[in-house]
Amino acid sequence: MPPPRTRGTALRQRLADLRGPDVPAKALDARALAALAANPGCRRRAILDGAGVNKAALASALGSPSAFGQSQFALTRGNAFEAKVKADGGAELLRLVHERLDPRAAAPAGASVPDLSAIGPEGRTARTALALREATEAAGTWTLLDHPMLALDVAGSPAFLEPDAVVVHPDGSWTVVEIKSFPMLDGAADPAKVGAAARQAAVYVLALEEVAARLATPPTVRHRVLLVCPKDFSNLPTASAVDVRKQRAVTSRQLARLTRIQDIADALPEGTCFSPELPAEQLTAAVESVPATYAPECLAACELAFHCRDRSRAAGAVTTLGRPVRAELGGLTTVEDVLAAARGEAGDPDDPAVAALRRAAQLRDEALGAMCR
Repeated sequence: MPPPRTRGTALRQRLADLRGPDVPAKALDARALAALAANPGCRRRAILDGAGVNKAALASALGSPSAFGQSQFALTRGNAFEAKVKADGGAELLRLVHERLDPRAAAPAGASVPDLSAIGPEGRTARTALALREATEAAGTWTLLDHPMLALDVAGSPAFLEPDAVVVHPDGSWTVVEIKSFPMLDGAADPAKVGAAARQAAVYVLALEEVAARLATPPTVRHRVLLVCPKDFSNLPTASAVDVRKQRAVTSRQLARLTRIQDIADALPEGTCFSPELPAEQLTAAVESVPATYAPECLAACELAFHCRDRSRAAGAVTTLGRPVRAELGGLTTVEDVLAAARGEAGDPDDPAVAALRRAAQLRDEALGAMCR
């Protein structure tokens, strides 16, 4: 007799059914998790990411292919640069960590680089936790964990994350290392790209803090991460310390706001499936059965953004104008409602948003009238 199904195994089976038969799960990486945390009200993204649905394939099947993501050239260049940084047992990477973050410690000569290979993400996560504990207990030495595997609970479902590297310092503290292929020119990089890297690193810091909390004597997870990039227009590595305390706090708060994936799955119609192999009409109905919260920022962070934008525009939702505009309009959720309120055809005149719209409409009419005279 098979063992009774627990709530956890039932949820995994439910998520597998949502992906479709024999459709492998797409791993939820830190970049996607940071984007999800930036829009915690979007149930559609939460369930699709939680179920491991390939949103790029889904968007193409819906007729709204996405241009989101890195080019193959950028991926190849990034992999080559990372290999250069980690060559010779990570000697250059550890030198940068020592120089930028811990210059008072002993020089990282003969650092340990443990083998983190194991079967499956769960096995790699357990092997990483063991390596971190052993490195922390071996006080006075440097340890480099190359592509460790971490787990973070996201709305009731585990997400497995793989930072570029984690360094254990001689004092037992832990540092996240992010390696990017965009350049640092004269010691500074593109602020937007640095911000995205900081949000991604903050996810890793949160996951590391969960590992640290399970140890008998929790070590310090440093909130200053090391960002390694090419120097100027060369392929030589340089680095900068980035404080991610703000990003960590925001990400933690936003992830806590996410509706549990179990609750979203339970609210879906029976038989809902997001397999790209389904007919377009059936697939569209499945996607539309989960409410989305579209904003223009989604275009840079989600593969389904074009589809959600088209639907949002068709519905006349004010979210297509941006979150700041949506926040100013209070209970007015559609462009039609806004125009009706501005014309005095609808809306409570005591509502500050309605009063502001009517005043703006009055000023516009006065200005246009003056131009016509």
